[in-house]
Amino acid sequence: MFYTRILSTLLLTCTVATSNGQLFSDTTILKPLPRITQWADNNHYILKRYNSENRKDENFTVDIRSGTEKPIKIPGSQQVVKVEITDGDLQLLTGNEKKRLTQTGEVEKLPVLSPDNKWVAFLRNNDLYALDLSSGREIRFTNDGAETILNGYASWVYYEEILGRSSNYRAFWWSPDSKHIAFYRFDDSVVPIYPLYNSSGQHGFTEKTRYPKAGDPNPEARLGIASIDDGNVKWADFNEKADQYFGTPFWSQDGSRLIVQWMPREQDNLKMFEISTATGTKNEIYTETQPTWISWIDKIHWVKDGFLIIRDFDGWEQIYYHATNGKLKKKLTYGKNWRTRIEHIDEKTQTVYYSANAEISTRKDLYSVRLDDSGQKRLTFGEYSFSNFLISPDGQYLITNYSNSTTPPRIALINLKSGSTKNLADSKGSNFDNALMSKREIVWLTTEDGIRLPGRITWPAAMEVNKKYPVIINIYGGPNYQAVTDTWVNSTPEDDKEPVIRVGFAHRGSGDLGKAGLNYLHRNLGRWEMHDYIEWAKWLIKNPSVNADKVMITGGSYGGYLTALALTYGAEYFKYGISNYPVTDWKLYDSHYTERYMDQPKDNPEGYKFGSVMAHANNYQKFGPSMLLIQHGTMDDNVHIQNTYQLADTLQRLNKTFEIMVYPGERHGWIGPKSRFTVRVRGDFQQRYLFDKE
Repeated sequence: MFYTRILSTLLLTCTVATSNGQLFSDTTILKPLPRITQWADNNHYILKRYNSENRKDENFTVDIRSGTEKPIKIPGSQQVVKVEITDGDLQLLTGNEKKRLTQTGEVEKLPVLSPDNKWVAFLRNNDLYALDLSSGREIRFTNDGAETILNGYASWVYYEEILGRSSNYRAFWWSPDSKHIAFYRFDDSVVPIYPLYNSSGQHGFTEKTRYPKAGDPNPEARLGIASIDDGNVKWADFNEKADQYFGTPFWSQDGSRLIVQWMPREQDNLKMFEISTATGTKNEIYTETQPTWISWIDKIHWVKDGFLIIRDFDGWEQIYYHATNGKLKKKLTYGKNWRTRIEHIDEKTQTVYYSANAEISTRKDLYSVRLDDSGQKRLTFGEYSFSNFLISPDGQYLITNYSNSTTPPRIALINLKSGSTKNLADSKGSNFDNALMSKREIVWLTTEDGIRLPGRITWPAAMEVNKKYPVIINIYGGPNYQAVTDTWVNSTPEDDKEPVIRVGFAHRGSGDLGKAGLNYLHRNLGRWEMHDYIEWAKWLIKNPSVNADKVMITGGSYGGYLTALALTYGAEYFKYGISNYPVTDWKLYDSHYTERYMDQPKDNPEGYKFGSVMAHANNYQKFGPSMLLIQHGTMDDNVHIQNTYQLADTLQRLNKTFEIMVYPGERHGWIGPKSRFTVRVRGDFQQRYLFDKE
């Protein structure tokens, strides 16, 4: 599920914008940190600084001991070569020179240069091509592209849920040696069409999307391997008619091996196969089963004698070292690791550096472990959360950013051998005073069944004793979404006209309890999230500063779903809510995401029934004054406005008053010109219902 936040910030005077896009208010209070980009050598790092007179970035080397800066010119790479689309045709850009590569009546899409910069792969009419940049010769690898046959172009559900929106629908991958192109071929002919009506112009128009909802037929998929040498395609040895999914494929570093991920529709068994580029035959090298669901492998980290992957089947995320043939060599890590990421591998010292939330779920640290599974240790310090890890070439030093809820961001230099640290920069300005800022704290709740969950509260600046304040709860709440982090958040003025208590909190499926916590959500989306949110609400309204009759909850996408569910199923505790582009019935959302957690509707009718907002609509406004505002874009191709319409229809039939704001032509999580209007709508809603002001 794709999530976009709509943010607005009112800035203090003396706003400074840095060249990396950060915005800072009054720099005597908080100032931007310097931009340290990389190590120059074992004793110097590179600092990038914007020269406002020349209007360009300048680079300096900085001595880690003395702090002495020296200007440096970083050698540019070889002449930049890229291919772009101009008027539907390919155009080669080499430095300042431009050369038109194609001139056809058809539209070319998604050009990608080969690693050796000798070829460009692209799509035309849903067929895959490659073009030799030196001769202009084209190779056409497929010939059956059509409206529902997509070669190298992702079917919608793959684009949204498997390959990701950053793929821009591209479903082909060059081998590192530039000899082959792996690609998926999708047959969308069996996938139902969902129409999106756009009211623009005199007659409007309808955009049709092949969108499989829960239980619907999925696109059929095949994996092809195109050869640059002979122009032929070898098809991987899978049954395209099987109800299955394929994940992002991985090429080995030398391009000799192609690894593809496979799952059945149930998403409870992950396999990896090595595919022969010569014949298309497959050889299974990895298999994993779990009783609930399995997540795709994001990345394979290749090392000399195999590869490393991060998996969660033991309840927490661990790093596993596999031989080239897939055989497990070592489990490298242990402990309650979550949100684990391999930051660097030093094969010379046989050391893996990785970040994880392991000491406590709200903070990230850096660790190291050797490839023989020895020497696992924490490299960072104190009760802080760390990010942006730069390890010196010799592995002796680490430069990293750190902060917590009461400490503004700093940059530290850590000697990884001795453990000594020193600050290279601090964002505190000369007039910084923590007492003048809104107080943000991390709190913990133990549920009635003994589960410990984190929350965050930001109290209004200059709170008055014995005064009760409204509460705004901001949520997303989807499975494994980190709701609470112990990091600094700038206390810029809110766009509220009155002070409020701002809250965010986790539920048992937010990732703080590892995979065991996530498994509570299996076949039960909505149930345990609301169970824990209600416990948070009960805990919150006991605070003497909280106005229990003025509790508002808001979120978008999955957060919109939980907001609507809070005002219906949890109506006794949640009085006001703004639900943005919500799912309201899981039968209306896409197959891959929904069935991962809920199984198919035919196999889990009770789970789908409970998870529908409409099933609880009769509770809305049952416990006193309450108001729900629903907002949705008419061209939302992710969470269809059908969800909002069906909830609106149910509330109308129940004679329940609610508010609705429709955004013509807008997609999921709209930004741009209408975002200012959205901010105003939100502010007006808060004024009416939290402060009783028109």
